Amino acid sequence: MTYKYLEHEADIGIMATGATIEEAFQDGAKAMFNVMFDTTLIEEKDEIPIYAEADDIAALFVEVLNEMLFKQDTDAIAFSRFLVKEIKKEGDTYQLNGIAYGEPLNLQKHDVKTEVKAATYSGLKFEREDGNYVLQCVLDV
Repeated sequence: MTYKYLEHEADIGIMATGATIEEAFQDGAKAMFNVMFDTTLIEEKDEIPIYAEADDIAALFVEVLNEMLFKQDTDAIAFSRFLVKEIKKEGDTYQLNGIAYGEPLNLQKHDVKTEVKAATYSGLKFEREDGNYVLQCVLDV
């Protein structure tokens, strides 16, 4: 499991790789969280359920990241980790259930680095490469 940042003119590209699709999603979330915070300072006090659906796996990646951003903003929480519980296909739709772990946002404790406004479909990619699953998108900062 790994993630890395990609060069982009104004925003931040992320690429997550995992031996499973679930690992790639989890590392993609970790990459996004690390853009926003020093995640080593965030305790896993709260578990927030995350649900998203989309027509394909690549789009599901963007929808999941955006759902976490929505929950983070509306619940005033800082996330440090994401766990995929299930990815399934219902008809033509892919669905993901997971849990984001974190704690209430505390500006004195949490080192807020960069605000991420949204995950975008720009640079979106999902593929198998060298036996691993790769997910990629651009974060609007």
